[in-house]
Amino acid sequence: MRQSFVRFWKEYRTHRSGLWGLGALVLIALIALAAPLLVGADSESVTDAPGLPMEDPSGEFPLGTDQFGRSVLALLVWGARVSLTVGLLAAFLCVAIGTLVGIVAGHFKGWFATVLMRITDWFLVMPTLVLAIALATVMDRSMWTVILAIGVTTWPTTARLVRAQTLAVESRPYIERARALGGGHGHIMLRHVLPNVMPLVLAQTTLVISSAILTESTLAFLGLSDPTITSWGGMLQDAREAGAVSAGHWWYLAPPGLAIAAVALAFTLCGRAVESVLNPRLGVAR
Repeated sequence: MRQSFVRFWKEYRTHRSGLWGLGALVLIALIALAAPLLVGADSESVTDAPGLPMEDPSGEFPLGTDQFGRSVLALLVWGARVSLTVGLLAAFLCVAIGTLVGIVAGHFKGWFATVLMRITDWFLVMPTLVLAIALATVMDRSMWTVILAIGVTTWPTTARLVRAQTLAVESRPYIERARALGGGHGHIMLRHVLPNVMPLVLAQTTLVISSAILTESTLAFLGLSDPTITSWGGMLQDAREAGAVSAGHWWYLAPPGLAIAAVALAFTLCGRAVESVLNPRLGVAR
């Protein structure tokens, strides 16, 4: 296991874009974890806001203040926690569902696999954002609702990729030998198929996280997330409601939008690098 990781890291660090993406993610994650130390635990409070509403950027407030007088920079740091948490957990749920459906549909043949793939196709052709909005509307407005809405609507692509890889793995001779030696369905799927599809799952996870963060920001911007927590999408929605667009208060709009774009780009760069390491035939640029 250690030797495999060392080989992976040696190949990964030859991808400059992947290193830039990884460095950016580590920096953002450290800032999010250290939020209470960097900006204080009470920086989200409306009643104890330190400034006046909609102050311009200054030495005290580098990114100005919001409509309640809170520091936009402090809110940006706190928002990183929620956005990253939702993105990671939603991506994990999405990949877990997709991997399970893909392996089962690829292993079993006949009507059962056909039904699973027809369900997958139905989710695949339906607009993901529309389904997520529908789920977030009928359920309680909370962070877990957003995670569930994203996870259960974005798994079909992963399922189809894993199913294709499962079919390729199960056509190999050692699978036939395992069956001949009495290996059951669970043994073959867990001991032989799953380890072989894990590289694909890992690469897909890094790519799905960026999409999950964008979807979470969209749902928060539409007012479908928990209004009591601070996220980057929620900041954009608050800025719109406060009239920051018409008033030209760029410091309220630009930082959360740029943060969303930066994190999505960083995860995409990491995902492309991981994909290139695990499958060098893709020829992804370094």
